[in-house]
Amino acid sequence: MVNRRTFIKAVSGTVGVGVVSLSSLKLVEPVLGQSAEKPSSSSTNFGMVIDVGACVGCRRCVYACIKENNIGRDSNIQWIRVFQMEPGTTDMDSGDLYYEEAPIKGKWYLPTQCMQCKNPPCVDVCPIKATWKDPDGIVVIDYSKCIGCKYCMVACPYWARNFNWKKPEVPAEEVNPIGGTYGLPSVTSPVRPAGVVEKCTFCALRTRRGLHPRCVEVCPVGARHFGDLNDPNSEVSKLIKTKRQVFRLKESLGTEPQIYYVY
Repeated sequence: MVNRRTFIKAVSGTVGVGVVSLSSLKLVEPVLGQSAEKPSSSSTNFGMVIDVGACVGCRRCVYACIKENNIGRDSNIQWIRVFQMEPGTTDMDSGDLYYEEAPIKGKWYLPTQCMQCKNPPCVDVCPIKATWKDPDGIVVIDYSKCIGCKYCMVACPYWARNFNWKKPEVPAEEVNPIGGTYGLPSVTSPVRPAGVVEKCTFCALRTRRGLHPRCVEVCPVGARHFGDLNDPNSEVSKLIKTKRQVFRLKESLGTEPQIYYVY
């Protein structure tokens, strides 16, 4: 069972990410094998399937994301957030983000992050085109162009974008040299500067090298699945076709999120 104390320890680095039995982790298998320097071809559409029937709300994905992407240890920024939900609703607005223990009988857990929408409203409102959707489906941000106007944050219906009020404080020995970068020549530092917006990019530098996002790798119950939604034989496509219950968040908005939930 996870509680607030273990959560704080994990984020601060006192407890290592992924300290679980290796037998319970999904193997890190190549996804497609794209290079890190450029997006995949337009025939690829990266997406994710999350099995909420399996998720236990442990927040291992949150811890791993923070470390992988050099998110400030002293901030409240989380690229992945997990809501504790009441039965019978998928409305993330009604979820509890600050639950202290999990799993709790009678509750279920809803992990959220950037949905890499097919029709991303955040991209449409950026006045200087500092954010866009790459051919492989990943929505990225050029931190050297971002002026911190926060229009994209307002436009995002999933609360997936975060503003850096100051440069993230990450201990030097914990800085991931490729964390938070994705092959843009203008993104030269693994730690974001102050005054920019940041979010999940499906660990683009990893996935374009043929690896899974870190959150998928560390999930102790195998609730997260990643792959090419355009490939009918991919794991994610098969899950969407074969699971009895499949849904996406706020579909009525027409954003076409590329994260599917199943149970």
